[in-house]
Amino acid sequence: MTGIVTIGIAQWLARCGEPARNLDDALRLVGELGERGCDLIVLPELWPCGYNPATVASDARNAAEPLDGPRGLALADAARTHNVWLFAGTVPELSADRIYNTALCYRPDGALVGTHRKVHLYTPLGEHEVFAAGERATVIDVDGVGAVGMSTCFDGDHPAYARSLHDAGARVVIAPCAYEVATESWWDILYPANALANGQWWIMANQCGDDLLGKSRIIAPDGAIVAQARRVGDSDGADLIVAAVDLAAGVQAAELTAGALWS
Repeated sequence: MTGIVTIGIAQWLARCGEPARNLDDALRLVGELGERGCDLIVLPELWPCGYNPATVASDARNAAEPLDGPRGLALADAARTHNVWLFAGTVPELSADRIYNTALCYRPDGALVGTHRKVHLYTPLGEHEVFAAGERATVIDVDGVGAVGMSTCFDGDHPAYARSLHDAGARVVIAPCAYEVATESWWDILYPANALANGQWWIMANQCGDDLLGKSRIIAPDGAIVAQARRVGDSDGADLIVAAVDLAAGVQAAELTAGALWS
């Protein structure tokens, strides 16, 4: 890791059943964050189709595309236009006859260099009836940052998943989410614990509105929350985080006090 990275997070409530509008919103917000000087931008989980458990099956099918479809081309162009590392949240990926909940990462030249199919589907809301599960944790290399882990929502609720990213060398984790208000205590307890126990930055983009919590955040390796968006009910429309973070310094500082946790 070298130097300071300016991180942008976009938090908003995607419209169920309106993939074209959702794509327009996502591209507009990426543009706003790009204009504010962000080096790395993160979007939330399932923004193309929205997240309503009652309709997510049909919404995901209607929004599903191959990764090289029109939506993917638009996201690649956005990364290239704004010269950013774009962690484009997750999308319904159509592959053969299956749909996956797939996180994407585009390089500043527009190349798709990271994909992560959500491993731990959230069965209480029926995700296993909509999506096929991924098989493994994902770590990619990001220029100036190093090894970056990819985690989608409920993946990160599993301490063993966070540890697997640590063991693969990731000291930064990108986590798009559609986390519920009803499980806010998990959000507040589990993720600072993941950061502290594994010496990792957790950069989390959540949907916000209706039953979805918001509170997108950047968590340092010592468990401290260094930036946070507003909670559902406190805001209308999109909420953006822009934070300049010295990732290497955060890891090094945490190693001095909590390194024994990571051995």
